[in-house]
Amino acid sequence: MQIRPIRTEADHQAALAQIERLFDAKPGTPTGDQLDVLTTLVEAYESEHEPMPAPDPVEAIRYHLESRGLSASDLIPYIGSARIVHDILGRRRALTMAMIRRLHAGLGISADVLIQSYPLTLSRRELATAA
Repeated sequence: MQIRPIRTEADHQAALAQIERLFDAKPGTPTGDQLDVLTTLVEAYESEHEPMPAPDPVEAIRYHLESRGLSASDLIPYIGSARIVHDILGRRRALTMAMIRRLHAGLGISADVLIQSYPLTLSRRELATAA
């Protein structure tokens, strides 16, 4: 197979089909090298043409905790009391800039992700008073 740049959706689909055929190739072999190059080309094409939206701030925090074996209580030094952590993770309270800075500095969560707005949910009491 001749490897060439991916410029169109048809090129992209053809490269994906070729990757599927080569998927079991052993690393370090000519076929494995072809798979590596094709994968790199597809990733470059997709990052330019199909950029992934940034994750939701609360979901990013939850993922960070889960992937590192941390619990919600590990957020207390960065967010505040257990109640505030509970409210943040329950989407009843928004992150403040100070919290975002501490989460970024202390846990390495992207500030660009944390600064995004996200939907909040109202408590039952707030729902009752809003009606």
